[in-house]
Order: sequence, then C-alpha cells, then structure tokens
Amino acid sequence: MPIATSQPPEPSQVTALLQRLNRSADRFSVITAGPIHPDFPGGAVETYRLGNGLQVLLQIDGRAPVLSYNVWFRVGSRNEREGKTGLAHLFEHLMFNETKLLPAGRFDQMLERAGAETNAATWTDWTFYYENIPADQLPLVVKLESDRMRNLVLRAKPVASEKEVVANERRYRVEDDVDGAVSETLWSLAFKEHPYHHPTIGWMTDIENFTPADCREFYKTWYAPNNATVVLVGDLDRAKALRLIQRYYGAMRPAKLPEVQVPREPLQTEHRLAVLERPTPTAKVALGFKCPEFSHPDHAALSVLVEALTGGRSARLYRELVTEQEIATDISGWASTFRDPGLVEISATGRGTVQPEALRDAIERCLASVAADPISDDERDRAVARLELGFLRGLETVGGRAESIGFHSVVIDDPVGSVARMEAIRSLSAAALQDVARRYLFGQPCTAVLVRSNLTPGAA
Repeated sequence: MPIATSQPPEPSQVTALLQRLNRSADRFSVITAGPIHPDFPGGAVETYRLGNGLQVLLQIDGRAPVLSYNVWFRVGSRNEREGKTGLAHLFEHLMFNETKLLPAGRFDQMLERAGAETNAATWTDWTFYYENIPADQLPLVVKLESDRMRNLVLRAKPVASEKEVVANERRYRVEDDVDGAVSETLWSLAFKEHPYHHPTIGWMTDIENFTPADCREFYKTWYAPNNATVVLVGDLDRAKALRLIQRYYGAMRPAKLPEVQVPREPLQTEHRLAVLERPTPTAKVALGFKCPEFSHPDHAALSVLVEALTGGRSARLYRELVTEQEIATDISGWASTFRDPGLVEISATGRGTVQPEALRDAIERCLASVAADPISDDERDRAVARLELGFLRGLETVGGRAESIGFHSVVIDDPVGSVARMEAIRSLSAAALQDVARRYLFGQPCTAVLVRSNLTPGAA
C-alpha cells in the first residue's frame, strides 16, 4: 500500500510565514526558505536555514499524533586523526551528561517522563541524535536538544566514566567478538591512508588517553549550528515548529569549521591477507573489494549486484555455498554507504570443519563464474524487489523517514535522495550489473580476512 502523502505548502504561505517570524530576528536567527521537495513518501519535505547556518528539514504528517526529531552533525570517525580515534563516538556518549542548565541524568528523566524514545548513533561520516515523541512534547525536545548543543559541561569525572563505558563496549563488540574483530581488521588492512582505516569506536590506546580538553575542543569545533541539520517529521504545525527552532537555536553563533582535508587513499594494486585465530567453532571469511562512494552513479548497481549474490536463500552465493555445496551456513554482503569510496564486503561462515582457505576459494570461484554465467533478469528482479521492500519498510514510520531524510542530507547533500536512488535501482538492467561486476569484482585486488578456530577439539 502506498504511503499517504500530504500536500506541499504554497510558496506564498511560506513567504508570509517567514515575514512574520523574521520581524524581530537578528542575523543569526533569521530564517530563509530553501527548496520544497513535493514527491517524498509521506509528504513534501521543506527546507529552511537559520542565519547561523542551521539547516531545518520538515515533513508534516498528521495521520497520528507523534513526531520524530533528529539532530544530525556532519562529523564522524572520518574527521578524526591518528592518536585521537574514537572521539566522535565517545562524544555521542558525553552528550547525555550535564549541561549548564541541567544536572547529569535530567535529560533522560525529562524525556522518559514525556513518553519519548531517545538514542543516538555515530559512524564514519556523521553523528545523530533522535527522539520519537508524542507531538505535544515538541517544545520540550527543542529546548533540551538546543541546550546540549550549546551548553554541555565536560568535567573530568564524567569524561573518565564514559571513557570506561566505551572501553568496555570496545572489549565486548571487537576484542571479544569474532565478527567485530574481522570487520575492524578488514577495513584497517584495506585502507592505508584514508581515515576509514581506523574503527569508529577508536583504538583502545586512544580511548584511554582522551582528556577533558580533547573533548572540549571537539565540541567547540564540530557541535555548531552551521554543522548541524535538524529534521522534524510528523504531526506538527509549521509556524509553531519554526518559531521554536528560531527561539532556541537562533541565539547560537556559527563556528569556524575546519577545512576537511581527507587523505586520498592510494590505488590498491595487490591482494592483501590477514589470518586470525579466534575461539570460534567454525571458520569465517570476509572479502573486501574497493567500491565508489554512496553518491557515485555505479553505487546503485553495485548494491543490486551484492543483493543478487548474497541477499536471501535464492541468492547466487547462498544457493551455491550453503544449499548445494554445504560448505557454509551463512552468506552476507554489503556495499558501503559512505561519503568517500569504501568497500564491497562479502562474508561467510563455514560449516563444520571447513577451513577458511577452502571457503575463500569457493567464494572467489563463485564470483568468477558470474563472468561466464551473468546475473539473469530473474535474479535481478528478485534483488530489486528485496531492496524496494527494504526501502518502503524504512519509510513506514516517522522515525524511519526522519532518519532517511537526515542521512541523505548529510551524506549526499540531498534530503530526498533515497527516492532518486530507488528509481535508479528499478531502472537497472542485468547487463548493468554485469558491467559493475567486471569493473569492481572480476580480477580486482581483494582484501581478505580468514578466521581459523583455535578451540581445542570438543571445546565448541
């Protein structure tokens, strides 16, 4: 069933509203209107900007008295340097602590009392915070979010406490987790110069050595209105929402953002290999092939190709390695959705006593066979259908739509870019999949991580 869509506002309505809102505004709080994107599922996406640089994206959907409020910052592990890795992720934790107006813990208490669901996430290119709330709680959320963007207090004791939380998270998710260790090893081996080399959670030594001064400098540098996008989706009144944003964010001054000079990754010309020994009952393999950035025209075709190879029980690799050869129990794949070029990952878990070398060789043979036996129209259709289902499911809720709008705004500078991407995916032919397979997979340098079990016989 199509997602219901509300009508976009008339330009004259927006002009009249902004004239009222800006009567007493100064240069930082004045609001200007940007493009209106009318064809996004759920309703038009409206764009606004405050004089201090804060971007505001609205989608009005009054079908239920709920809304999602996101704040996206254009900073992630991509913006870190060696010796200070993991600071963006640590800061995500610190943002739930004390401000000049609220003691530690009060932020969560007030939102919980208001019936809100709240959380945050950090990755390579971004950090975002969200609240899914009853619609009448919007004033509270705007007040709280603007407060912690402007007034966070970074004392030594809470910084030390959150460092220990993150260190324990790293132990749990990477050092004591086979899949986490494999992913970290794969990316650190595949990238030598680009900051995608280091994990978003950071290296343990860096986490342990962060100081409150490091955190204050990071906050001062990146947590500024001209580096942020606020996304509101749901049952809201345009005038009231913009007035709240103007009131609480309009007094903030923009920061002088550093020029981001990300090192260019040298062309990979050789195969790279790492072999790990871990207490896992079966072998694991991860292969990485260099792929273009999320905004690149080839990325959509690569995503369909990876889905055709690894997505579901009818996918080529699953059918051959799990169902027919019975040498694997699981196959997965992904083309990284990053601002800069990343990796196509293909991973497998072995069955029984299958060795990782045999599993890797089987994957490589299967990939090579695509050259002689191309992805069929039927395989292409199934892959596109699975991706379209995921696309539509992601837009069913106000939270899902807010996250999509924020993500695409930050990563490709197009808040409704998911729609054009889905249209591109639908239009792809099987021949287009064969073309990207030839240019990015067939005979291309590969980074491989093999995991051997170091369990003694009978220990599993």
